[in-house]
Amino acid sequence: MYMNERLFVDFLKVKEILWVGINFSQAKFTRTGFDFTQEILQHYFHEWNMLILNDQKKYDIRMSFRKPIMEYNLSTVTKLNKTVKIGECLTRNISMKDVHSDEQMVHYLSELKFPKSLPYALTFVVESFDVSVKTAAIWVAIIKPETQEVVLCEKFLKKPAGFGTRNYWARTFYNVFYDIQSNSFNRWENMVKNP
Repeated sequence: MYMNERLFVDFLKVKEILWVGINFSQAKFTRTGFDFTQEILQHYFHEWNMLILNDQKKYDIRMSFRKPIMEYNLSTVTKLNKTVKIGECLTRNISMKDVHSDEQMVHYLSELKFPKSLPYALTFVVESFDVSVKTAAIWVAIIKPETQEVVLCEKFLKKPAGFGTRNYWARTFYNVFYDIQSNSFNRWENMVKNP
């Protein structure tokens, strides 16, 4: 986990957050369960991103991140997700070489240019959807778009559930929001209150 404590303290003071979407450009998928065409995989990327916007009561960014005002702009992740090539992201097994360190993820995020309409932006970066161990690895990141600084970056491992590919893996995003709302946000606050 990475946290810029100075920026996180400032983040706690603002009332708005910009949701920039779910980024799949760094993701690996086990071939079993994801042996799709390029078009179908891109369709799922779009569907998972739309779920967050279309069901904001279930995927509650405002409640999870304690921000009464939320805007969204998916332009950056939409472009990134279109760069994903099916032949490069499917693998027989997810191995350690596919796993990003905190430093690698912070560097990757600091290279991205997000819309600057609000002081802070929130994104999820999917590291992997692994059918063999029934687990998703998802990085939660808060960024300051004006300076491209990473405020917070932490990887969550969550189990999927439900029927059909879309709903099965969408459950992992719900589980991340629920974890942040019920536990992790308080943990982050305590880290800056009691350094």
